[in-house]
Amino acid sequence: MVLPTRLRELHFELTLEELNWLDLPELPLAIPEAAVWADQTWAIQVAESRFRPADPYGILVTFNGTQPVDVQGLEDEQ
Repeated sequence: MVLPTRLRELHFELTLEELNWLDLPELPLAIPEAAVWADQTWAIQVAESRFRPADPYGILVTFNGTQPVDVQGLEDEQ
């Protein structure tokens, strides 16, 4: 899955504890919402998570068709 792989990147600056959560069978994520666009791209925003990059607005995973292409922490909703 792209989310655990991408969250291991250095710029997310996860703590050792957070890195260990990436190996759990289920990630500590809750309240997913999806958005779908006409060009076959779509995204899932996970509003709640114990991961620090999810603070304060969540994590956004963007897909092109069935392929996840980006992960980002949402620091500002604007």
